[in-house]
Amino acid sequence: MFMTTNFFIMLAIVVYLAIMLVIGFVYSKRNNSTEDFYLGGRKMGPRRKLGPFVTAMSAEASDMSSWLLMGLPGVAYLSGICDAAWTAIGLAVGTWLNWFFVSRKLRRYSNNIGAITVPDFFAKRFHDKNNVITALSALVIIIFFIPYTASGFAACGKLFNSLFGINYQVAMMLSALLIVGYTITGGFNAVCVTDLVQSIVMTGALAIVLIYGITSAGGWTAVMDTAAALPGYLSLTSTFDVVSGSEVKYNFLTIFSTAAWGLGYFGMPHILVRFMAIEDEKKLVLSRRIASVWVVIAMTAGVLIGIVGLGMTKAGALETLTGSNSETIIVRIAGIISQHNALTALIAGIILAGILAATMSTADSQMLAAASGVSQNIVHDFLKIKISEKTNLLIARLTIVGIAIVSIFLARNPNSSVFKIVSFAWAGFGGAFGAVVLCSLFWKRCNLAGAIADIISCGATVFIWKYLIRPLGGILDIYELLPAFIVSLIFIIVVSLLTKAPDEEIVREFEAASQKA
Repeated sequence: MFMTTNFFIMLAIVVYLAIMLVIGFVYSKRNNSTEDFYLGGRKMGPRRKLGPFVTAMSAEASDMSSWLLMGLPGVAYLSGICDAAWTAIGLAVGTWLNWFFVSRKLRRYSNNIGAITVPDFFAKRFHDKNNVITALSALVIIIFFIPYTASGFAACGKLFNSLFGINYQVAMMLSALLIVGYTITGGFNAVCVTDLVQSIVMTGALAIVLIYGITSAGGWTAVMDTAAALPGYLSLTSTFDVVSGSEVKYNFLTIFSTAAWGLGYFGMPHILVRFMAIEDEKKLVLSRRIASVWVVIAMTAGVLIGIVGLGMTKAGALETLTGSNSETIIVRIAGIISQHNALTALIAGIILAGILAATMSTADSQMLAAASGVSQNIVHDFLKIKISEKTNLLIARLTIVGIAIVSIFLARNPNSSVFKIVSFAWAGFGGAFGAVVLCSLFWKRCNLAGAIADIISCGATVFIWKYLIRPLGGILDIYELLPAFIVSLIFIIVVSLLTKAPDEEIVREFEAASQKA
C-alpha cells in the first residue's frame, strides 16, 4: 500500500514538474532580446491573451512563496492567530495599495523612459549617468534575494524529506536544478505563465487541505473549541506561548510593526517588474481586483490551516508538531490524505505540487530579477562593458546558476525557518526600495542624492536593527522593516531637500508620467 501511495503521489508531482519544464522550453524560442527575457517584450496583454489575469496571478504567485503554505500555517499552529493574522492583514492592505497607487504610474513612467528593470528605472528616473544607483540597487537585489531563494529551496527539501524520507540536501538540490532549468531557458514569459499555473495549483491545495482538515478534526466547532482552550490563541492582541502554556500580550507597536509587512510591497522588484511588463496599463484595474481578492482568500486559508491543524492534533489525526516542524503541517496532512486510496494519493500529490508551486513561483522571479541586476545593471550599465544581446543573456543565465549555488549553501541546514528567512529578506527590499519607489513616482523634488541615501541607510538599518537592536527586547523587539522604512523615508526627504533640485528635463518626464491617460 505504501509503495502504491508513493507511486501516485510522485506521478502527480512528476507530471506537474514536466509541465513546468515544457513551458520553459516553449518560451525559450521567444527570447530574442534582453527585453524579451526580462519583461516579455512588454507583451503581457491581448497578444499574450490572459493579460490582466496573468499579470495579477503572476505577481501574487511570485509574492506568495513557500511561506504561504508552510511558514504562515506553521506560525498559526504554534502560537495562534495574532502573529499570522496581523501579517496577513498588513500584506492584504499592502497588496491593494501597491496595485492602486504604484502599478499604473510605474508602467507608464518606465515605458516613457525605456526602463526594463527596477534599477534601470531608478537610473533613468534620476538621470544617473554614472549608474551608481543602478549598481547599488542591483547589489541590494542580489544580497536579499539570495536568502529569499534559499528559503524556497529549504521548503522543497523539507517537503520531500518529511514525506518520503529523501535526504534533505539531495531533495533541495534537485528542486533547485528544476527551477533553474525552466528559468534560464524561458525567461520572463515562462516565469509568468508558470506562475499562473502555480497560483491555480496553490489555490487548489489550500482548499483541499482546509476542507479535509476540518472534517478530520471533528468539524468546525471542535476546531474552535480546541483553539479557544489555549490562552491567547484566538486573540488579536496576544499570542500563545508554547513553552509556558500562557498568554503573552502584544503591545500596539508590535501589532503595527507586524502589519508593516504590507509596506514591503512597494519595494519588491519581482512584483514591480510585473507592473512594468503589461502591454496596456488600463488592464491593471482588472488585475488589481483579481490580485486583491486572491490574496485575501489565500492568506485567510493559510492562517485557518494552522488552527485546523491544531484541532487535528487534539483529535489524534495529526501528531504534535514542534519548532520548525510546524512548517510541514500541510505536508503531514497531505500524507494522511494519501493513505485512503489511489485517488486520494493523486490528490495528495497535487497538494504537494502546490507547495512546490509556491516555492518555484517566487524563486524563479527572484533569480530572474537578480540576473537582470548583474547582466543589465552592473555589467552593461555601471561597468559600461559593451556586450552583445547573446552575451548579455548568457551572463544572466550564469548569474541564475551562481545564485542557486549560493542559496543551496545557505539552505543546507534542515532546521532553518522558512518564515524567518523570508521576513528578513522582505524587510530588506521593502525598506531599501519602498520609499524610493513611492518618492520617485509621486514627489517631483526627489533627486538622485536622496535616492542613494535612502538605499544605503535602509540596508544598514535592516542589519543593525535585526542583529543589534531587536535582540535587546522590550519595545525594541519590533519587525525591522518598520524602522528601516521610516529611516529610509527620512533620509530621502532630508537629503533631497538639502541638495540640488532635479533639472527641467527630469521634471518634464515626471509630469508626463503623472498625466492621466
